[in-house]
Amino acid sequence: MGEEVKVFGFWASPYSHRVELALSLKGVPYEYIEEDILKNKSDLLLKYNLIHKKVPVFLHKGKPIVESIVILEYIEETWKANPILPQNLHDKAIDRFWIKFIDDKCLPAIRKATFSPENERETAVEEACECLRTLESALNGKRFFGGDAIGMVDIAANFLTIWLRTIQEATGLEVLSVEKFPDLFKWTDDFISCSVVKESLPPTDKLLSFVKASLSQ
Repeated sequence: MGEEVKVFGFWASPYSHRVELALSLKGVPYEYIEEDILKNKSDLLLKYNLIHKKVPVFLHKGKPIVESIVILEYIEETWKANPILPQNLHDKAIDRFWIKFIDDKCLPAIRKATFSPENERETAVEEACECLRTLESALNGKRFFGGDAIGMVDIAANFLTIWLRTIQEATGLEVLSVEKFPDLFKWTDDFISCSVVKESLPPTDKLLSFVKASLSQ
């Protein structure tokens, strides 16, 4: 399909990265528009995402779609090659459960652990670890959540790779480590070692500087 595809994103956003990675895995060419989401959001971004006014925004044939997981579902339904969800309906439902678990449970718990006051941090870290413990069980001996190849659950969990590692380095927080979660940690290594993933990741030094600056504000 040769229709115009555009992605409005931000270089440090794992949510933008989700969309770019899905398109790359499916071999869909697209135009990327970098947004200055911190200081000067474009008129187009504000026009296309009236409610949340944030990235990513996905534009296909002139029609905008927002929210990264909604965009991933749209991409999966529109471009059938290299599927990122199982064909079996039950397996597909299970993957959607884990995607929702990541966004509704894991990421909020990690954010809470990152920003909790010192006297509440130990409890917050344990809550985050409990979420990761549950998520790790979904790997069940597989290389990726999607099996032998990266699927939508893996894409949804991208934050647990260089983004979480960078936060841990910047803050001294320890949520995800090889000692605590050997299978999940190995998954992070396997995920970022894939060439298609590696090509789309932000530079780690630049990301670390950005995270440190953001946390100091």
